[in-house]
Amino acid sequence: MNAIRDAILNNAAGEDFASLPVPESYRAVTVHKDDAEMFVGMPSGEKDPRRSLHLDEVPTPQLAPGEALIAVMASSINYNTVWTSIFEPVSTFGFLERYGRTHADAKRHDLPYHVIGSDASGVVLRVGPGVNAWKPGDTVVAHCLSVELESPAGHNDTMMDPEQRIWGFETNFGGLAELAVVKSNQLMPKPAHLTWEEAAAPGLVNSTAYRQLVSRNGAGMKQGDVVLVWGASGGLGSYATQYAVNGGAIPVCVVSSPEKAALARAMGAELVIDRSAEGYRFWKDATTQDPKEWQRLGKRIRELTGGDDPDIVFEHPGRETFGASVYVTRKGGTIVTCASTSGFMHEYDNRYLWMNLKRIVGSHFANYREAFEANRLVARGMIHPTLSKAFPLEEAGQAAYEVHRNQHQGKVGVLALAPREGLGITDPEFRAQHVDQINRFRDT
Repeated sequence: MNAIRDAILNNAAGEDFASLPVPESYRAVTVHKDDAEMFVGMPSGEKDPRRSLHLDEVPTPQLAPGEALIAVMASSINYNTVWTSIFEPVSTFGFLERYGRTHADAKRHDLPYHVIGSDASGVVLRVGPGVNAWKPGDTVVAHCLSVELESPAGHNDTMMDPEQRIWGFETNFGGLAELAVVKSNQLMPKPAHLTWEEAAAPGLVNSTAYRQLVSRNGAGMKQGDVVLVWGASGGLGSYATQYAVNGGAIPVCVVSSPEKAALARAMGAELVIDRSAEGYRFWKDATTQDPKEWQRLGKRIRELTGGDDPDIVFEHPGRETFGASVYVTRKGGTIVTCASTSGFMHEYDNRYLWMNLKRIVGSHFANYREAFEANRLVARGMIHPTLSKAFPLEEAGQAAYEVHRNQHQGKVGVLALAPREGLGITDPEFRAQHVDQINRFRDT
């Protein structure tokens, strides 16, 4: 592994990466099947990823046709990493077992451990049969859509493939490791002006925000739309805020502290609601919502916008906010939803939906074209990574813990083979033009 790391760090353009020996094993962040019941009966907030995530030495898998092996320089934490680590809403070993039954190559994924992680930046080491677009030595980032595409259902939009899975969550050999196995159509060029850890940060959340807000498969945002963005300085919401600003929309950013409000404004948002300072309580108790709080939020939004209700609500908290989201959306508007980090069982008053001709659009990650377009915008300096800090691989549990407890801004990175932060930049001149935007979250 040292030879691979050294070749990458030396930026050896002429290095024959195909000749570098691939180690028989590598270090990886895992959950163990034997631990799947360890948090049973505990409230979600008390489940601690530091107890369930392990750093193990695991065997290097063989490549199947259409796959690539990448040396991972950096990865990052997504909320699906948290879900995996706390075995919620279900243990991910069920995904691996079902996948393992589908075909012979998939059997490799059904193991008593799960190498997790749905983001990565690094270098291609090997490609399997049938891979023509990528070669050893290519610097890449990985997006997390894994598809089989044997069904016609997926050929207009690969997210509709019945065998669509999220890499590192519903498959094995993910990105929180020194090596990772990906399908070739997960690979995209690494933005040259970013460090390894910065390049690994946008992947899942940037593509998710692009599909959810910009794509015709999501809300189809247009210029002038008022967009309510929940959690606007977080890992997902920070990209939605950037897309709204850059796309000529009018974001109304909901955050939970003055510091997060300042970050939203630094991204170009002018209309910001600090929900903690204004004391919104959408639930009277665990089973009863408070419509007066919905009304109070709606009034505040109209005060900020000069009388306009949101055309689009960018929803991802889920249960805690969904009733308010449906209420405040304008007549004929769109609530576009994913994730549900505060709970999957949503409740809302359907009168405000059906009588006002609103629509709810479900959105889940992004197809390869959407992910590629989102990555292209990062490479062109139009969308910027929102990385706030990076941990070594040994502290991935702490990184996941901070995301679980909402102690973070933007994205939290994890260094794999990269020995320190700040490496991997190959276009310093272009970086210099955007360094202030890149460093916004690092300064918090």
